[in-house]
Amino acid sequence: MRILLTGGAGFIGSHLAERLGRRGDSVVIVDDFNDYYSVRLKRSNAETALAAGDVEIAEGDIRDGSFLKGVFEGARFDCIVHLAARAGVRPSLADPHLYIDVNLHGTLNVLDCARREEVSRLVFASSSSVYGRDPTPFREDACADRPVSPYGATKRAGEVLLASYHHLYGLRATSLRFFTVYGPRQRPDMAIHKFTRSVLKGETLTMFGDGSSARDYTYIDDIIDGLTAAVDADLEWDIINLGNSTPVRLVEMIDTISRAAGKEAHIQRLGDQPGDVPATCADIQKAGEVLGFKPRVSFEEGIGRFVAWYKRASEDGLVS
Repeated sequence: MRILLTGGAGFIGSHLAERLGRRGDSVVIVDDFNDYYSVRLKRSNAETALAAGDVEIAEGDIRDGSFLKGVFEGARFDCIVHLAARAGVRPSLADPHLYIDVNLHGTLNVLDCARREEVSRLVFASSSSVYGRDPTPFREDACADRPVSPYGATKRAGEVLLASYHHLYGLRATSLRFFTVYGPRQRPDMAIHKFTRSVLKGETLTMFGDGSSARDYTYIDDIIDGLTAAVDADLEWDIINLGNSTPVRLVEMIDTISRAAGKEAHIQRLGDQPGDVPATCADIQKAGEVLGFKPRVSFEEGIGRFVAWYKRASEDGLVS
């Protein structure tokens, strides 16, 4: 299968490119290598993906319609996996215009290329952030129209765009709502990465709230299993949760990192942050039925793997 993968040098994208390359697919990565976090880490991610098989990189911005048109010229893609986006709840509060520009205008460019070049299948990376403060566990048939951050709003809007292109042009599209993905290559701005760095360095880490907030942390290998299954499933139109369905409280997350690192965590407690929600939890019954999805990696095991990777990456100068 020939696949266009946007955001393929990022955390999730590089793991997916590696998996697809190793199983024999032909993958073209589109990534602009922006400086939202370490470009050196992204380059390292890309090198790992390139070594996996028939994988190549087209460097550019999905907001640049001319660039995207050039990527599609002379190429016939069986499927697009659209992961490229500005991610993160708190940064979206600081610069909502950037999030609208990348996550909506960029997505529209990708959809227009799919329509023009008659690519019939697309898998889209959405987020549990679309659910806002809905009661847990989150089900795909919930309203999901009350996100509490610009990031969540852009992801929900992206899903609505996909639905319209399915209706108008017959695009077979699957929207996957990811739940707090973690593991090797995770973005440095995410809590598990930041807390691991602080614990290993003996620095004070900042904990917002009383520690009772809970997240449905999902290990990267499980997410890649779900993504790959969605690429293969060739669904008409669907929205599917990909999570672990076992929420972990913030204080438990910090304690698990501390045990894996073999060091005590020094905690500074601050108030709740705007845009945060008290809990996330995925109902994954549909993912199991449609994709055969079943998370395999426990939180404790996943944290152990992440801490081990962080130590190696720190020695190599990929993380600070």
